[in-house]
Amino acid sequence: MSKRAVLEVIALDVEDAVAARAGGADRLELVTDMAADGLTPSAATVTAIRAAVDIDVRVMLRLADGFAAGDVQRLVRVAGELREAGADQFVLGFLDADGDVDLAAVERLAAVLDGCRWTFHRAIDRAADRGALRKRLADFPGLDTYLTAGAAGGVDAGLDVLVAEGRRQGEPGYEQQLLVGGGLRLEHVPTLLDAGIDGFHIGGAARPAGWSGPVSAEAVARWRAVLGD
Repeated sequence: MSKRAVLEVIALDVEDAVAARAGGADRLELVTDMAADGLTPSAATVTAIRAAVDIDVRVMLRLADGFAAGDVQRLVRVAGELREAGADQFVLGFLDADGDVDLAAVERLAAVLDGCRWTFHRAIDRAADRGALRKRLADFPGLDTYLTAGAAGGVDAGLDVLVAEGRRQGEPGYEQQLLVGGGLRLEHVPTLLDAGIDGFHIGGAARPAGWSGPVSAEAVARWRAVLGD
């Protein structure tokens, strides 16, 4: 590989952030309420984690389970509050009732983020046409990453899609980094690396005790070793 693979770890609090950093994580995805697959954390948590670690932190903008934007005005207000708390990278992504990207909601949030880098999350795996979604967002300000498992069912189901998209990176609509997550296991890594994919996202894999327990620095370090230093 020509460059170090990015390892992103889900963090819920400062303890998680410190452990992930100690294990070799490059970046955190900061969320709350994993029972709803990750919602927006408090501004206070953002401030505490920015003070505790010196790695990149991407903060979730999602107020309810599912992939509908919901109250966009509230999302806009929360995004502004998080920026004031020190957040400068984000995670978001919304679909309409037909499974197309909710472009109006994304545009309003991108305006508030004002050039901040952001990830379009696994809503892409529920999209009616993921290729069409990519084309509509191809030149969107700040969008530099897609978090995806390749399929709604996870990496096992989406591996062929991920490999195909990895081999298209750099083509129009495929300039953004692929960050693979959603049922990702260490045995998937060699295939993904061979396809040129250099972004990996783990949540439960970093927590030997499950979501009721904290991130383990040792578990993160195992991933870092497989991905390379």
